[in-house]
Amino acid sequence: MALQSKNKIESAFSMSSMTDIIFLLLIFFMLTSSFITPSGLPVNLPSSETSDIVMQEVTVSVTKDLRFSVNDKRVTREEIKRELEALLREKKGHVVLHIDKEVPVEYLVEIGGIAATLEANVSIATKPFK
Repeated sequence: MALQSKNKIESAFSMSSMTDIIFLLLIFFMLTSSFITPSGLPVNLPSSETSDIVMQEVTVSVTKDLRFSVNDKRVTREEIKRELEALLREKKGHVVLHIDKEVPVEYLVEIGGIAATLEANVSIATKPFK
């Protein structure tokens, strides 16, 4: 009569919890990287000593060939004020300007002035020196 133990001990290592953690980290980094990507238009940002990342409620982009967008929606120069008024109607917002470094300063001043009259905080997006 052979006596056998009913409880067998396995010496295998389960990787399922490790893959769950890696999957969650992958999702976390994919989501957070989308918060710091610039708007849909390709803009060559100017450089500065400090480059703070702010939460972008409203983004206005101007490319070097003077294409305008508000929150990735293509607009004309005349429509910018109407779009900003609609987005900032009931609250004080934060407007981030993504303006190409080759765009004349008058466009920066004009769009910044529109946002300032709507009582929004205005920031200029820059990239840090390398």
